Amino acid sequence: MPTVAPYEYEGFVEAAGFLKGEPVFALADGTLRFPAGGEAQAVEAHRGGITAARFDGFAERLLTGGEDGRVVATTGPEDSREFASTGRRWVDGVAGGPNGAIAYRSGRKATVRLADGKIHEIEHPRTVEDVAFAPKGLRLAIARYDGASLFYPATQSAPAQLEWKGAHTGIAFSPDGRFLVTRMQENALHGWRLDDGKHMRMTGYPAKVKSWSWSARGRYLATSGAPAAILWPFAGKDGPMNKAPLELGTRGNAMVTSVACHPDEDMVAIGFNDGLILAVRFVDSREAVLRRGGQSPIAAMNWDKGGRRLAFGSESGEAGVVDLAG
Repeated sequence: MPTVAPYEYEGFVEAAGFLKGEPVFALADGTLRFPAGGEAQAVEAHRGGITAARFDGFAERLLTGGEDGRVVATTGPEDSREFASTGRRWVDGVAGGPNGAIAYRSGRKATVRLADGKIHEIEHPRTVEDVAFAPKGLRLAIARYDGASLFYPATQSAPAQLEWKGAHTGIAFSPDGRFLVTRMQENALHGWRLDDGKHMRMTGYPAKVKSWSWSARGRYLATSGAPAAILWPFAGKDGPMNKAPLELGTRGNAMVTSVACHPDEDMVAIGFNDGLILAVRFVDSREAVLRRGGQSPIAAMNWDKGGRRLAFGSESGEAGVVDLAG
């Protein structure tokens, strides 16, 4: 049976995961919490508060942006350092890229800072909402109003534009780089097949999609925003077009607020608005309870590299690590 090591913090958990095999939690108050070991450690990453937190998919580090205008890269409790600063402007989005690159957004501007310190900026007429790097090559995707932009920081060429009416608030490439998907302000996702710009609409959600996660081999994109985890198929050349999604972990009136696909297996951890966490297999929808519930919605989840432990955090500061091995 899975066991849960619980932790209690004061405030919203922006991110939960692992660095060097040890759990770490990023809180909205600007601190990073490292509970493992003999004595729990707190690192003040930002003065004022954390406004963005994301684990780097290219390197083992946690990237955060704050109200203090700083971008901070953290690899452990003894190594948390400023990577960039915007002055007084809040940093509302961060993403890790190849060879140590970091992208961040602040207001109408998206910035890429390379490991050697070189800066590449792109400014939009309206607010930049999110940034993400392609899985291969130095290519940045930018979510914006009425679509997305694709930017090659190493060149002087103008960004390619992908248009679709509405506010696009989050962005991600598929793991194979063939598709680009955005979360929208309305209760929907939108996508493009990048080789020809073909549109993909993913609708029917009763709530906004705030959490998503690609499956281990990129065959599915799991999403929140419904009473079940909605998994859109991306295995074929047409992605989810004209295909029904999987619906896993349906719980009546409960709403899914966070999802995290297992790093190796076709299985997803599903967090709900009542604090419950399920693990559900794709092939047969078999469910296992990882956490029975709590005081507030699950806000963040991440597996460790081996897929044995799951770190989670809630909106009220409840957090913990689920160990599948017990």
